[in-house]
Amino acid sequence: MNTNEALVNTEQKTNAFTDFKFDKKDTNLILAYIIVSFIAVFLGAVAGLLQIMQRSGWLVLPSWLNYYQLLTAHGVLLALIFTTFFIVGYLFSGVARTLDGKLTSAARANGWIGFYLMVLGTIIATITILTNDATVLYTFYAPMKASPWFYIGLALVVVGSWFGGFGIFAAYISWRKHHKNQSSPLFAFMAVATMILWLHASLFVAIEVVFQLIPWSFGWVDRINVSLSRTLFWYFGHALVYFWLLPAYIYWYVNIPQIIGGKIFSNSLPRLTFILFVLFSIPVGLHHQLNEPGIESFWKFLQVVLTMMVVIPSLMTAFSILATFELAGRTRGGKGLFGWIKKLPWKDARFFTAVMGILIFIPAGAGGIVNASYQLNQMVHNTWFITGHFHLTLASTVILTFFAISYWLIPVLNGRTFTKALNKLAIVQAVLWSIGMLLMGGLMHIVGLLGAPRRTSFSTYGDNELAATWLSYSQVIAVGGVILFIAMLLVLYIWVNLLFFAPKAEQTIDYPIGVVNEQAEHPPRILERWTFWIGVSIALSLVAYLIPIYQLIMYGPPGSLPFRSW
Repeated sequence: MNTNEALVNTEQKTNAFTDFKFDKKDTNLILAYIIVSFIAVFLGAVAGLLQIMQRSGWLVLPSWLNYYQLLTAHGVLLALIFTTFFIVGYLFSGVARTLDGKLTSAARANGWIGFYLMVLGTIIATITILTNDATVLYTFYAPMKASPWFYIGLALVVVGSWFGGFGIFAAYISWRKHHKNQSSPLFAFMAVATMILWLHASLFVAIEVVFQLIPWSFGWVDRINVSLSRTLFWYFGHALVYFWLLPAYIYWYVNIPQIIGGKIFSNSLPRLTFILFVLFSIPVGLHHQLNEPGIESFWKFLQVVLTMMVVIPSLMTAFSILATFELAGRTRGGKGLFGWIKKLPWKDARFFTAVMGILIFIPAGAGGIVNASYQLNQMVHNTWFITGHFHLTLASTVILTFFAISYWLIPVLNGRTFTKALNKLAIVQAVLWSIGMLLMGGLMHIVGLLGAPRRTSFSTYGDNELAATWLSYSQVIAVGGVILFIAMLLVLYIWVNLLFFAPKAEQTIDYPIGVVNEQAEHPPRILERWTFWIGVSIALSLVAYLIPIYQLIMYGPPGSLPFRSW
């Protein structure tokens, strides 16, 4: 046996625990994060339903509640609170599973500090939304001004998530000290990459909030540099998308192979993919500002080019995942060019639900290329096309994968069974969700191309004839929204059963961690030299942002006065 084979086998043994069971302290920490995420997704879904019904004309909201208030609640609770809590909980679970079977005391302590900070911040921010003191569409987008407590609350959520990252780093560093010259388990490697990306990007939105928005919202300063504020936000805002996506990629790469009875196609390709995301998902935020003044065209075009670089790791992921699926299908007896597809476990909701998200990611990714294109962006900027793209990525690809994760993660944590009845209901839920999202998100793309604006409850553009055609689309979009809410009720029913009522399992439910294919080469050590890759990431960001930010500070437009439109 050569050295590479020995190292691959060492990693496989590290990942292949038998009769694995979480430490009770780790279980409590992970479940705390997951349960809060479930509460947030339900409240956010209710706000989304009321919002889309009001825009379609099906509902007249009471005087104490308005469309923009619901839009803010929908965005904050789903895009920020649900995702962050679920991601941190999921990453902690995989790190505990693959790094010696439990979290270190330092990791656990950081996890709890982060949890309490995030819960406190969520409560503060939600109260300001309910009192209509933070109706700003969740994007920290000056010159619209919220209550300072809204910014303080969400700053606590971000800082709390950093402590979650510190906990993951602590567990990883401890493992490395005791396993020198070994490649870290793939899940742990990917978790570290995800949190490095998150800390790097979210640092800049923290700078915006702490040094610009909070003093401005308290009235300590009269004006704010809007262009600088938005640039700092989008430094974070696009990387946020990959903070959502990378945990879904982890599931596709690491967990699904074990669920479908296959093996991980490559041990190096997934690692390189995540490093490329760390490098290229941050210095690209200016493609969200292509229509904003004050930033030279050269820097916008440079970041458009860098944005297209992100397509490369996405295509690498598609290749690797399909290769893993094909190997599993052929292992099950699949013959011919496409015979392996029939052999995959389509009746298993843990697989089927995630694959529905993967399929929807194809049109979602194509829409993202349109959004980031220097010329095409002129057509779709600030239309419902953007909202449709957002829903096909986060609200379809990411959330369907998170649903699939929950169907086995909760039973692993509490020892209950994902029964055949719940599995069938989960498949129905995935089908309904996909239909509802294609109706809603798909038609948002079309009506966006017809000029329908985003971030507004109603507009006729002075009784313009083209604007009159938007109403019929809005009715179908609302139908999609209702179907989505029904699907959300189904998944909540499944979650409640898995948490409290499903029968106890007769034996330990193992956490699914895929084994790397025996023929896969051992990953080069350079892939795990994080100081090098962090340095490259910072260097790329400096090239893309240093001069534009300097120019906005020194020569930007005069500061803008705040306004509240509600």
